[in-house]
Amino acid sequence: MTAGVVVRTGLRYGAGGRLMDVHLPAGAPEPAPAVLLWHGRGPDERDVLAPVARAAAELGVIVLVPDWRPDAPDGGRTHLRESADFARRKVADLGGDPRRIALAGWSLGGKAAMGVALNPGAFGDWRPQAVVGIAGAYGSAAPTTGTVPIDDLRRSGSPVPPVPVWLVHGTADPVVDVERSRELRTALEERGWPVSLDEVATDHAGVIMTEFVPEHRRCLPSTAAHAVEAGSRTARALARAAGITEQHSGRRPR
Repeated sequence: MTAGVVVRTGLRYGAGGRLMDVHLPAGAPEPAPAVLLWHGRGPDERDVLAPVARAAAELGVIVLVPDWRPDAPDGGRTHLRESADFARRKVADLGGDPRRIALAGWSLGGKAAMGVALNPGAFGDWRPQAVVGIAGAYGSAAPTTGTVPIDDLRRSGSPVPPVPVWLVHGTADPVVDVERSRELRTALEERGWPVSLDEVATDHAGVIMTEFVPEHRRCLPSTAAHAVEAGSRTARALARAAGITEQHSGRRPR
């Protein structure tokens, strides 16, 4: 069991000096596995993912959460690629294992992550060890590749070597219907990909342990029971994708 979490805030990455927070599991054996976790459509919202990133770090995984801007001229593709380059080059300096990096994203970030899994050639041929899609929609173009993830999966031709896929989605999500993850799970299963879908009783924000606060026009941390339970399950999916089991983390399932 880790002794806690240390957060290194405001690390700079990429040519434009965008910011990234790194949630480090204090006391975890080194080198630790890592997850690169992308936020959703709001520009530069790495803070929104802090609750679920901390929960995953408590399980023994290093979680790198970069800012990126979907409203950039290229849809944020450069930021996403630069964040992946940073993770691969610098994770060892942070106590992580560069051979064990999973890729994850929430909402639009989930679509971006799935795009990398299903069309790696459009993203520099990087193959993360696993991918986690959190409340994503996969039927329109991903900012990482410019192609539609589920169409990439269904396209004929040489198959992409599969990586494990973990999907998490709230059954009360009014922003992205849970059917989007169900559809992707079915398509992945039909093509022999290892895939798991965890359907949780929460909404689009609750799945990352937050709630949308209209006056702030932003998702903020939530202590509501449904959000804590759902966010904890998302954190466990992130840790498992990185290769950490409950037994290895020393924590009992909540």
